[in-house]
Amino acid sequence: MTPELTALTLAALLQIVQMAIFSVLAQRQVGRKYAASPRDESRQLKGRAGRAQRAMNNHFEGLILFTIAVAAVTYADKTSALTVLCALAYLGARLLYIPAYLLGWTPWRSLIWAVGLFATAVMLVAALF
Repeated sequence: MTPELTALTLAALLQIVQMAIFSVLAQRQVGRKYAASPRDESRQLKGRAGRAQRAMNNHFEGLILFTIAVAAVTYADKTSALTVLCALAYLGARLLYIPAYLLGWTPWRSLIWAVGLFATAVMLVAALF
């Protein structure tokens, strides 16, 4: 497995961790009965539960682009030290993004997010050349 694919696999596992964090925080806020219901009436999550939900959704969005980048460099046989560095930067940024969002680290949260997006963009460009 290439280092980029390893980073992608770890990023997917991190997404599962984020889903668990969100689930625990949301259930604490809305209660077990509502969490187990069909949720016909939506509830707006606040505080850390809301932040966990937004961070999780943000990673779903970023993970789509990162997956495309990893697939492109892998299938185009364009893996390099640069793409490995970018994959690790993406993974590191996503690891830092969780506490940055949950704890409200501004403006660091946005800067951390930008590192992940930039690393993904560089990988996509590297796949083309």
